Amino acid sequence: MTAGDIAVVTGAGSGIGRVVSRALLDSGYRVALAGRRERPLRETAEDRTDALVVPTDVSDPDSVAGLFTRVRDRWGRVDLLFNNAGTFGAPGAVDEISVADWRRTVDTNLTGAFLCAHHAVAVMKEQRPKGGRIINNGSVSAHTPRPASVAYTATKHALTGLTKSISLDGRPHGIACGQIDIGNAATEMTETIARGVVQADGTHAAEPTFDPAHVTEAVLFMADLPLNANVLFLTITATGMPFVGRG
Repeated sequence: MTAGDIAVVTGAGSGIGRVVSRALLDSGYRVALAGRRERPLRETAEDRTDALVVPTDVSDPDSVAGLFTRVRDRWGRVDLLFNNAGTFGAPGAVDEISVADWRRTVDTNLTGAFLCAHHAVAVMKEQRPKGGRIINNGSVSAHTPRPASVAYTATKHALTGLTKSISLDGRPHGIACGQIDIGNAATEMTETIARGVVQADGTHAAEPTFDPAHVTEAVLFMADLPLNANVLFLTITATGMPFVGRG
């Protein structure tokens, strides 16, 4: 990273997106903050002049195109995309979840990541100096599912394929792509996990969480590498999380 590099963070209005956005700003990045709701984005920005608030629905192709148009008009390039927007979606096994709920989860978690990467890569190929980096926020569910999470788990497994494909296709253009898989960072999305969640054997148990500040450290490590080096996959979890041996 060089001073003033341009980052785009989706899902920047809360949770991991908020803490990573603020860490990037504190590290000298200029950051476009994307998310569905303007007010939480402005709370993330804290009136900083190096933050650009762009309300965005990542599942909407026109909205994503508008996001990258705003970034190019403001700063002229994109050096980093943190593809973070995501949703657990409606819980359910494969015979229980509705088609509509399935599509909503796929549209946000997978198609949204594709759309943002689509535009980011196009900018990174054209800009001078060309190149850049994409970091996809996967999940430990990209490796091992929880019960009743078919839509979420399927999208996170698919995101792994997206990461590998972007990494391969971006190689000739100086575009690096990696994925961070996070397990039980203490955010709004994991509050129910800390209170108790169903396990693979049908029991309920509270699971340990960890400070999301450690996620920011990991993302900054990935982001600040020179473009001739890449962390393809990084997994960070609460040490006591029932992930290894989850079944």
